[in-house]
Amino acid sequence: MVRKRALTSRTRGSDPLDESPDHILVGVVSIPANAESPWRLIGKRVLMAVLTLALAALVVYLDQEGYEGGGGVDGRITVVDAFYYATVSLSTTGYGDISPITQQARLLNAILITPLRVLFLILLVGTTLSVLTEQSRQALRIQRWRNLVRNHTVVVGYGTKGRSAVAAMLADEIAPDDIVVVDTDPQALRSAAARGLVTVQGSATRSDVLKLAGVTRAAAVVVATNSDDTAVLVTLTARELAPNAKIVATVRESDNKHLLKQSGADSVVVSAETAGRLLGLATITPTVVGMMEDLLTPDEGFSIAERRVEETEVGGSPRHLAELVLGVVRKGQLIKVNEPEADALETGDRLLYIRMVSG
Repeated sequence: MVRKRALTSRTRGSDPLDESPDHILVGVVSIPANAESPWRLIGKRVLMAVLTLALAALVVYLDQEGYEGGGGVDGRITVVDAFYYATVSLSTTGYGDISPITQQARLLNAILITPLRVLFLILLVGTTLSVLTEQSRQALRIQRWRNLVRNHTVVVGYGTKGRSAVAAMLADEIAPDDIVVVDTDPQALRSAAARGLVTVQGSATRSDVLKLAGVTRAAAVVVATNSDDTAVLVTLTARELAPNAKIVATVRESDNKHLLKQSGADSVVVSAETAGRLLGLATITPTVVGMMEDLLTPDEGFSIAERRVEETEVGGSPRHLAELVLGVVRKGQLIKVNEPEADALETGDRLLYIRMVSG
């Protein structure tokens, strides 16, 4: 326990990101949003300007007795006068030496000149306003996401292994909103954001970065780092922060598998040995490798799936089912189908079987 605390204390920074305000996290946390057409954005701004103008004109017209110089009977303010007053007021032009004096001139001024003024203001300050607005929206999205994120999956590392893991989860109908990617590479994070994933930039060996990714409320953590020592530190930190989360990690060397197990990983995949076995099989029986690749591809052909045992199947043998059952998961433990314990199914068991994804 002392060694564990010592290792995790070294990974903690002096500036905890998880306690930072939301506007500070803009650029660190990226929440995907639907991109809008620039013409649509300009149209929204123009519509808001027109509505503001109409509201101001309505206020002036309802209070027409408080104004003078109108073109109506006895100098009363007309609807055209109200719109004219609103346009010269909201466009910050004020009253100049030259001003329209006829109803027609004022109407043309309100209809033609004001849209040009609004367009000029949009072109002049539109870029600055857009940047400020986008930052505010991103801060609000971050705040909302931090309050609502629950039972998601945190993927540490978005390299070759991380991308493959995310692709498998997406193919298994896991929503992109339920996946959070943590990495230090901005290019990898941009690639993850393009797939609609929430991203957090920072080192996952720091506890504040993992807290920012919501690891304390996550259902699973996938550790797909490029180095084994980093995987051990990340697993150690994640297990301390999330005692009940399922942690799946990958290592290059089988000698480091027990270190990840001791650090708290529930499952460990040795990438180098797995790839080596497939290479060896490919030289002898390449068709077996093709079938293995088919099983590992969840969106086509055959796929390994899991389901709960139905009430009508309790007490029976999994060998007599229509599906090709590979094993039984009972109380979190995998029992192979050829073992005696799997002959009689129990309530609450789950079946690992091969299903047909497409014809």
